[in-house]
Amino acid sequence: MFQVTINGRDHRVDVEPDTPLLWVLRDTLGLSGTKYGCGIAQCGACTVLVDGQATRSCQLPIESLGPAKVQTIEAIEQDPVGRKVVEAWVSGQVPQCGYCQSGQVMAATALLKQTPRPTDADIAAAMTNLCRCGTYNRIAAAVRQAAA
Repeated sequence: MFQVTINGRDHRVDVEPDTPLLWVLRDTLGLSGTKYGCGIAQCGACTVLVDGQATRSCQLPIESLGPAKVQTIEAIEQDPVGRKVVEAWVSGQVPQCGYCQSGQVMAATALLKQTPRPTDADIAAAMTNLCRCGTYNRIAAAVRQAAA
């Protein structure tokens, strides 16, 4: 049994210690906004915030989470910065297929919480999630808009 805090709520989950956080979120808790992409922490579709840090959840075993607090896309608009990011995403019509976008929004929120006025270099360094539709220019524009 593991105690986890997800989106401000405490949960007790009965899973194997090496179960990735992604599967706890999706399969155990029914929070399907966090997506499975590559399974090797490369694409970023599974990005969530762990104590405010953008984290790839597909390779994070639940046993290593400890008392950390996790925020997923389902609760991102409860955060003022997250709300601004979502508004910029909608305003800029960023998504095409949308599959990677929850991870992109989480990464952008983490960036803006750490660096409220990022440079283009900051954005390029932080926004490393892959987008198969190639919306990188719109992603960067939305991050700049949310920072304004």
